[in-house]
Amino acid sequence: MKPALRESALVSAIVQALRAASGLVVRKRHGTAWGVAGDPDLSGCYRGRHFELEVKTPAGALTRLQEARLAEWSRAGAITAVVRSVEEALAALGIEEDK
Repeated sequence: MKPALRESALVSAIVQALRAASGLVVRKRHGTAWGVAGDPDLSGCYRGRHFELEVKTPAGALTRLQEARLAEWSRAGAITAVVRSVEEALAALGIEEDK
């Protein structure tokens, strides 16, 4: 049986994959006094479009606050998604994987 993937390891893998894409900037949000509670884990821009991605393990669930923050970003025109793998993160932004 495979050990459960930690969210921090998944975030790192997603950031690494996104940084390999041309025309993309991604930042990991860290919880600080200056941050906004519930904001998604990853923020960035891909080819002129702002995005907000909430990273969850396959067993992870969104809180109501996280759902509300994603909805705010979506209403403002950002690409938003809950992603549970590198493949889902790439697909959310319309990035095709190298085969």
